[in-house]
Amino acid sequence: MQKVAGAIYVAAVAFIQRQYRTIALLAVGGMVVIGLVIYFFESAPGVPASELAIKTSIAFIVGAACSMASGIVGMFVAVKSNLRTAAAAQHSVADALRISLRGGAVSGILVVGLSLIGVFVMFIAYGGFEHPEQAPFTIVGFGFGASFVALFAQLGGGIYTKAADLGADLVGKIEAGIPEDDPRNAAVIADLVGDNVGDCAGRGADLFESTAAENIGAMILGVAIYTVTQNPAWILFPLVVRGFGLIASMIGIFTVRGSDTKSPMSSLNLGYYITVALSIAGMFLVTQVMLNEKGAGYWFFFAGVVGIVTSLAFVYITQYYTAGDWRPVKEIAEAAKTGPATTIISGIAVGFETTAASAITIALALFFSHFFGEKWGEATGLPHGGIYGTAVATMGMLMSAAFILAEDTFGPITDNAGGVASMARASEETRERTDRLDAVGNTTKALTKGYAVGSAALAAFLLFSAYLDKVAQLTGKPFNSVDLAKVDVFLGGFLGAMLVYLFSSLAIRAVGRAGAAIIQEVRTQFREHPGIMAGTEEPNYARVVDITTASALRNMIAPGLLAVGAPILVGILLRAEAEAAFLMVGTMAGVILATVLNNGGGAWDNAKKYIESGMLKDENGKVLGKGTPAHAAAVVGDTVGDPFKDTAGPSLHVLIKLLATITLVLAPLFV
Repeated sequence: MQKVAGAIYVAAVAFIQRQYRTIALLAVGGMVVIGLVIYFFESAPGVPASELAIKTSIAFIVGAACSMASGIVGMFVAVKSNLRTAAAAQHSVADALRISLRGGAVSGILVVGLSLIGVFVMFIAYGGFEHPEQAPFTIVGFGFGASFVALFAQLGGGIYTKAADLGADLVGKIEAGIPEDDPRNAAVIADLVGDNVGDCAGRGADLFESTAAENIGAMILGVAIYTVTQNPAWILFPLVVRGFGLIASMIGIFTVRGSDTKSPMSSLNLGYYITVALSIAGMFLVTQVMLNEKGAGYWFFFAGVVGIVTSLAFVYITQYYTAGDWRPVKEIAEAAKTGPATTIISGIAVGFETTAASAITIALALFFSHFFGEKWGEATGLPHGGIYGTAVATMGMLMSAAFILAEDTFGPITDNAGGVASMARASEETRERTDRLDAVGNTTKALTKGYAVGSAALAAFLLFSAYLDKVAQLTGKPFNSVDLAKVDVFLGGFLGAMLVYLFSSLAIRAVGRAGAAIIQEVRTQFREHPGIMAGTEEPNYARVVDITTASALRNMIAPGLLAVGAPILVGILLRAEAEAAFLMVGTMAGVILATVLNNGGGAWDNAKKYIESGMLKDENGKVLGKGTPAHAAAVVGDTVGDPFKDTAGPSLHVLIKLLATITLVLAPLFV
């Protein structure tokens, strides 16, 4: 087990070093460009242009560095935890569950804590207590730096993980007819590494930038109420309430015990419910102490509960569409009986269907949080209550971020533990235990994506409003409406929707290109070294890892630069109002498409697992399991879904946030 885990560790560290070297060079270039833009185009009352440019550039690079640290630590802990989980699975499911979740918890707690500390330290360093109305605008660069790194980390890791998975599955399972994680498959180490660099490093950076960008957006919206009340609590509230969320998540994580008889999912759900209950209590306390203007703080408590309930709703929606116990996954598994074509059709239909429940949930959350905020405004006679209500709801949704990220990292840890146990020729009983955890890990990974999309959608309105405030601050004129009847503004929105689809196309194509190279390599090794199949010769794992690494890094540049360049170009050519439409429509299209890709891909994956676990039967009651045409069709569906759910979908969450932070930081260019 130590030998296998050591090989995964070495390859994962090699990839992360190469990837972050590339990202660091891009980040330094970005820092210089931002500094120059701020210096030549922006001015702030009482702050010299040079000071403003230097402060924003430093915030950008600090945000980028923290985002990198989040990804690296998440990956490192996951790679160390997989071995311990595999060893624990020799004794019981409960031990393996506890170790894998606590491995994920290190990542979850660190990412959320680092985001909170980073934003607060930057706030203090930039004179937050002397000039609370200015500091949130100067630390926007922190959120942009985090988004910038997260995009490339998620893209690079996502391309790597799915290209390796594609090669391992198609050649190993379908062509050679050998099991998953079989040591004779040359792509198996690259596949196990991919789980860590995509789902741990990539998602760690993703949720770091989510929490940082949304914190800063909420602080900017608090400035409007601060100018009327002169109470800095409106600006600091997002940080305090997220601190309570972190404590609630830590308690929730440590209540997960696990059992050999109960489903591991029910243990995780119990921990999540405890986190939600404690978050509601924390939200009540913080709104009563900090936002209780004229005794009306309970309206903001209601808005916060709307956000917390929305996170619960997204967990349930994602579970319904991606877990094997419900209709959608069973429907895809049934479709696999008639071949790959019907499997693909059924999976795409499920992906499209998921958008309804997700969009309606987001619409209700925004409506009610805005409504409760306006009620607060009526009770106090103060302005901007409605929009601040949406900020409070977003903070409520993010309170459980540490627990959700722990569950997410739990997924690749258990997946890798299964791989380690299989390659180390562990007992059948150990494999059965790791398989049980792996099936749950698949669902928890899907839940995180649903949660990330939901928080991105809820925050989109908040960050969009922050952009309108920023433009109004720069021009000195109110800017609170975007007129789509104007041709240039309509074009801005149209191009925003186009960007989402073109970006996804580049990300998915990159997986296909990299995967093709791996398929060729694995086939060549099987053909030229017959001793591999006989078990007398070891495959060349390192060569496949190297091909995957080079391909992932090469293919992440084009979609990454498109995501950064397109909003800048549209803003410069069509100006600030068209840029607002670009941001708004691009976000809507991004949220809808990310939901299709995440849930459609997750449903395909679990339809394959459903068949592998022997749940699918023909009309005579005979089990249609591994090695049947139905299983081969489900593997094809899973292969199509992989780049959807693990490359393009998660990268779209980051794209949505990046559009918001890039428009906020570079707003002076567009005015």
